[in-house]
Amino acid sequence: MDLLRNAVRPYAWGSRTVIAELLGREVPAPHPEAELWMGAHPGDPSTLLGADGAETSLLAAINAEPEFHLGPACARRWDNRLPFLLKVLAAEEPLSIQAHPSAAQAAEGYAKEEAAGIARDAGNRNYPDPTAKPELICALSEFHALAGFRAADKTVALLAALDVPELAGHAQLLAADPGPDGLRALFTTWITLPQVALEGLLPPLLDACVRHLRAHGEFSLECRTVLELGERHPGDAGVLAALLMNRLVLQPGEAIHLPAGNLHAYLHGTGVEILANSDNILRGGLTPKHVDVPELLRVLDFSCGDMPVLRGEQVSRHLTAYPTPAPEFELSRVDIPAGAEATEEVLLPSDGPQILICTSGKALLTAEDGTRLELPRGTSAWLAAGDPKTRISSAGDADLQVFRATAGMDG
Repeated sequence: MDLLRNAVRPYAWGSRTVIAELLGREVPAPHPEAELWMGAHPGDPSTLLGADGAETSLLAAINAEPEFHLGPACARRWDNRLPFLLKVLAAEEPLSIQAHPSAAQAAEGYAKEEAAGIARDAGNRNYPDPTAKPELICALSEFHALAGFRAADKTVALLAALDVPELAGHAQLLAADPGPDGLRALFTTWITLPQVALEGLLPPLLDACVRHLRAHGEFSLECRTVLELGERHPGDAGVLAALLMNRLVLQPGEAIHLPAGNLHAYLHGTGVEILANSDNILRGGLTPKHVDVPELLRVLDFSCGDMPVLRGEQVSRHLTAYPTPAPEFELSRVDIPAGAEATEEVLLPSDGPQILICTSGKALLTAEDGTRLELPRGTSAWLAAGDPKTRISSAGDADLQVFRATAGMDG
């Protein structure tokens, strides 16, 4: 097992305090810091920090000894690649409205862009990776998001409550077909509107949201979101699209799983995110970055309904797991309260690769061969499949919280 040094992605929507404070650096940071990447993605692989002072790229280490680092089964299943990527995500401002492709869609899109000669780091590249990108995010703070299409009848009720004459025909379109086909028709209409049409629809919508808030209407949270997005992205079709989506507020420890085709936009907050080892993003709006509406429409899943909020499954006294259908990953969480007996510990049961990050307190990792490694808050570690079995316990006075990334059940 080795400590990791990880890359920080400085996207404009990030926080200047959250990741810097977690890592024990000066606050505020000189620029926004959006994501801390832990893994072996070629775009920003982590570095192994050996006890002897040696530094090695995790990607290079896996390439050199895939069966030791991944385990034979994982190496075979994922063609000698680490199948997951772990992140701490800190959103100070809303992200784009986006979705991610399925495995088949990603392979097809990647092949087309390779054949077209689009550089993998080009700004207009949709598919820098040939793999799917399911995700799960678990809140560390109160976390706000748009995720999945709201049940159509609830959206019809929202549009009726806002009572925007300019949107009456659009509302009738959905009311006449309150299901996936109706949602597809309305979303496609809105996301492809000419700019002049958007400039005629958005001002009366924003005015209606103000009136609804003043009246303390039942859709006040949705209206505040539309107003915020409208202020940040005037004239953007994504403001209309937000009307169709579930508006979520996650409390710490709650999570959502975002499968392929799920339309979503993180709005504000900090979370631990685990995803397949891919950076494929199809954007539809609310961003100055590359937007590809036809490709987004090709991959979207228009199923509608409430977005399930995951609260985790208790595996043992101190271990909570967040299982999903994704074979690439599973996220779990170790919690040991302050004042616990020194003998209280968790055996980390895995025959595959593991990444750990301590988000509270100080962890002590003890391997069967006697090797020990301390993980203070903000530090992370790599446990190769070939490393001895390891136990985790608290080595500090504060509540211990450690998140653990592994491959999925059949990964």
